[in-house]
Amino acid sequence: MIDVLVVGGGFGRDFLYLYQLHPDVGRVALAEPDAAVRGELGDRLGLDATYASLDDALASGGWDAVHLCSPVRFHVDQTLQVLASGRACASAVPMATTLDDIDRVLQATAAASGRYMMMETSLYQREYLHALHLRDTGALGRIGYLSGAHMQDLDGFPWYWMGYPPMCYATHVVAPLLGLAGRRAESVVCVGSGTHLPAHTGDGSNPFPIESALLTLAGEEPLVAQVTLSFFENARAYTEGFNVYGDQGALEWPSQEGGAAVVYAAGPPDGARRGRPIERVELDVPDRVETLPRELRPFTRPGRYQPPGDRPAIETHAWHGGSHPHLVHELVDAVVSGRESAIGPAVAATITAPGIVAHASALRGGERLEVPAY
Repeated sequence: MIDVLVVGGGFGRDFLYLYQLHPDVGRVALAEPDAAVRGELGDRLGLDATYASLDDALASGGWDAVHLCSPVRFHVDQTLQVLASGRACASAVPMATTLDDIDRVLQATAAASGRYMMMETSLYQREYLHALHLRDTGALGRIGYLSGAHMQDLDGFPWYWMGYPPMCYATHVVAPLLGLAGRRAESVVCVGSGTHLPAHTGDGSNPFPIESALLTLAGEEPLVAQVTLSFFENARAYTEGFNVYGDQGALEWPSQEGGAAVVYAAGPPDGARRGRPIERVELDVPDRVETLPRELRPFTRPGRYQPPGDRPAIETHAWHGGSHPHLVHELVDAVVSGRESAIGPAVAATITAPGIVAHASALRGGERLEVPAY
């Protein structure tokens, strides 16, 4: 049994109740600087404690694991602070936005008694778990190409997103592509596209609202993955997904979030036509909840949560393809079992670094750059 502290009540509100439900979690607390948000969530969920800052929470003692749901600019320093305290640390993506900061986190995880996990949603979303099933059962055959895109309109988002380099937030796409390929990115070529409107330029260090990269993956057989990130100046509805193509089958992300995925299967040549017959099926991808505790299984889909006491029931979402219960369970089980998480330090670095290097390539006009191996 462990006690969990969540830092950040914005994104963190989607995880607090899952920790309350987990059978291996005792106390659940929130650190949030906004007093109104802190009070609302503490009261609505019946949290065991709330704090105005991470400093206050760590100084209070207790809390075996800390889940950082704070803005990106805080991730590295807060990770180092939690690890130095001897606690396990789970961080929202990305691990870092520079290679030097990746190295700082890796050094801290090697030296600290606490454990580290990056909470990469894409590695537990239902479409990815189904694609793994297709790969592992041979339905895809040999994978020959992968692609993915994260397109999101950040108009109206907080100031710190203005001018944000898209590729420095590429893990939601890079992670499933590398995971399905079972390889790391060896090198990358990336180019930028478009120009920012004045309201979106931020500090002016990144000129590109859209970036597109080709990752060359390490391995004996040639394999590439194409990645596109877009945060501004692109009238595309939100999408955050991948496509994987093999010589026997393929899976394509839904054209609209929440829609049906498309699965292809190739039949043998029939001699009556050019090319093999290809079957196309639109599929409502099933959830794979077998590894989850019974208490968390309903929450891979929207539902209702009954907080402790006589508090009103809460309508719950299931963002990121139903991945949140899986992430919560992976963290809790890793800490309770004393093992490294499936998204531990080396994996987190491997799926974070390609985007950082890709942005550097775009700033150099598409120069091919090597990606560090971790």
